Amino acid sequence: MTSGAGSTDLAALRVPLTGYCYRMLGSSADAEDATQETLLRAYTRLDTFDPTRARLSTWVHAIATNICLDMLRAAQRRMLHWEGPAAAFDPDAVLPDQHWISPAPDSHTLGADPADIVTRRDTVRLAFLAALQHLPPTQRAALVLREVLAFTAAETADILDTTPAAINSALQRARATLRTTRDTPTALDPDAPHDRDLLQRYIAAFEAHDITALTAVLHEDARVSMPPFGWRLDGGASIAAVMTTSDDCRGDRLLPVTFNGAAGAAQYRLDEDGVARPFALVAFEIFDGRIARLITFFGSGPRFPEFGLPTVLT
Repeated sequence: MTSGAGSTDLAALRVPLTGYCYRMLGSSADAEDATQETLLRAYTRLDTFDPTRARLSTWVHAIATNICLDMLRAAQRRMLHWEGPAAAFDPDAVLPDQHWISPAPDSHTLGADPADIVTRRDTVRLAFLAALQHLPPTQRAALVLREVLAFTAAETADILDTTPAAINSALQRARATLRTTRDTPTALDPDAPHDRDLLQRYIAAFEAHDITALTAVLHEDARVSMPPFGWRLDGGASIAAVMTTSDDCRGDRLLPVTFNGAAGAAQYRLDEDGVARPFALVAFEIFDGRIARLITFFGSGPRFPEFGLPTVLT
């Protein structure tokens, strides 16, 4: 393979590699770093690639897997805040970034092909990523490679340097674990009219600071969190009570946006000059037709351009 052809082929693998690393690591920043390191190593080792022994994609994903496994050896399990017990409401309690799953734009993990986005967006949704974090790293890799990226058992065995039988065994254990860890609420479907309408109702109530209307769209068992802050609010009544006594969000605006394969919102906050600036990304999950999970990724404003969002809302 010539270096020119190799470089072109490697560049074409950036999105699937980023999606793979993101599912493995649960962090968009770490996934970008791992992908960049993978492509760099692959480019410098292209002369060792033998197309008679494996596809380029298989060879490169083996490099990515080793990088991700190395990164995971020193990492703690990332999570969504609603997985753990509720903490006391302390607005100043902050946990490190390494504690949380972070959002990612679909263009980085799923690409631009509409068919690919529809068929695979469930595999980048936050709840699925959180469930993956319960798996040992090698089981996680086996499941993503086989069931998301459609590598064969033999290819997956080559990537993980094991046997197809071991891969099938790891896959069975991974599936069993996922069945016990998946949460009941589901992400807002960007193509479902009811879900889009529910999001618009929430946006209207939020921007009007209409607590009654907000309570109407929230499930009675709703949970709200704002990483990196360690607190969590449980129950629609508790959420409404805090919002009633707080003016922090008055004047904020929300713009619908799709990320992590689901419908969400971009929150803008007025600066001292009255200009609406990027503030946070907001993710939702629903149960029984109402919002059951709401997570505001505090401090994600600087990342808005990655999601195709404007830096000023007029």
